[in-house]
Amino acid sequence: MNPAIPKSQSTRALIMATMAFAVNFSVWTLYSVMSIELQDKLQLSGTQIGLLLSAPIITGALFRLPVGILCERYSSKWLFILQMLFVVPPLFLLPNIQSFAGYLGIGLLIGISGVSFTIGIRYLADWFESNEQGTAMGVFGAGNAGAALSLILVPYIKDVWGWQYIGPVYSVMVLVTCVVFWLLAPNAVAHLPQAPQKSLSFFIKPLAHAKVWRFGLYYYFVFGSFLALILWLPQYYVNAYHLPLNQAMALTLLFVISSSMARAAGGWFADRFGARNVNWSVFWICLICLFFLSYPPTTMTIHGVEKDVHLYIELNVWIFTLLLLVIGLAQGFGRASVYKLVNDYYPEQMGSVGGLVAMLGALGGCTLPILFGIAVDLAGVYSAGFMLLYGVLAMCMLLMHLAIKRERYNQRIFNAQQHNFLEQDE
Repeated sequence: MNPAIPKSQSTRALIMATMAFAVNFSVWTLYSVMSIELQDKLQLSGTQIGLLLSAPIITGALFRLPVGILCERYSSKWLFILQMLFVVPPLFLLPNIQSFAGYLGIGLLIGISGVSFTIGIRYLADWFESNEQGTAMGVFGAGNAGAALSLILVPYIKDVWGWQYIGPVYSVMVLVTCVVFWLLAPNAVAHLPQAPQKSLSFFIKPLAHAKVWRFGLYYYFVFGSFLALILWLPQYYVNAYHLPLNQAMALTLLFVISSSMARAAGGWFADRFGARNVNWSVFWICLICLFFLSYPPTTMTIHGVEKDVHLYIELNVWIFTLLLLVIGLAQGFGRASVYKLVNDYYPEQMGSVGGLVAMLGALGGCTLPILFGIAVDLAGVYSAGFMLLYGVLAMCMLLMHLAIKRERYNQRIFNAQQHNFLEQDE
């Protein structure tokens, strides 16, 4: 950040970017609420529901990298505005859709709202110093709470005006947000000193680094699984615990808000205690919780001396929700710490590297719901999705352990060479 920029300007940039991201995130996760109604209306299987939920996510995921590279060349503020304007027409047309294929098509179009994260982190990178980046990215990432907006707003619109007004109301909301952002968000280019134009290869070269892809795998879990759970939880509560829809929405809302708010705190912790330390702690907490969530309801018969003893093991809905909240809080910390890592290693390539990491994370949001559906259809137990997440997390932890071990080894070799420990004294 340029020291000449007033603190009020950077604060305003953070507030406006977070607001715009929250609204876009609510659009990106709109199908998570609509899917329950559509499942009954279109008679969809678990795999079809997974495809429907993934439609908006895959577009937002795949476009994050190219848009991130564009952000290195063009104004992030104006790219933000253009992205929001693109989303308005398909939302307005949503009431005219009557088929599964039609909803998939519209989902792919409104999925452009998902690139708002990449644009936002590049926009904010110019406004904050390195030691403030974790906190700033954490606050901005709290815009994930926009998913809560859908959980509240969609049932209200449906009850008051009717199902057909969901799309038009959302289109107006995005348009108003676009205008407010255009009028109030400061333009960083006007305040920052002109830097020499760097070549495109400067921004693309780091994308070949194994470290960047490893960061992407971490984000695949901490963000991708968070996003997948937002999409999957409402129907999980309805199907596995037979809760009424409004209660399922309320518990999902609790998960979304707590995890999103934790992201701001995670950024502060990453700045103070180190992003890697935060990441490692997050993974261990999630691994323990997922172990218990993966266990399906089980009936066990113990053949005793005089009689059989029957045991029934199942997580009730409140223990399930408590474990889920712990995972959500940990993931909130993890999402902030991953982007602190990105900024620590690649501060001048936040658009391209941040875009790739965001793309890989968002791919988790589109692949995991499909895999959840397939796992449930094949295994026949609802907890199969958590078994899948357990395996993904185990892989992340193994790679992180090997990476840390290799870096420590390389550091020892470097220190030995610096002190001539590997050379014989003459």
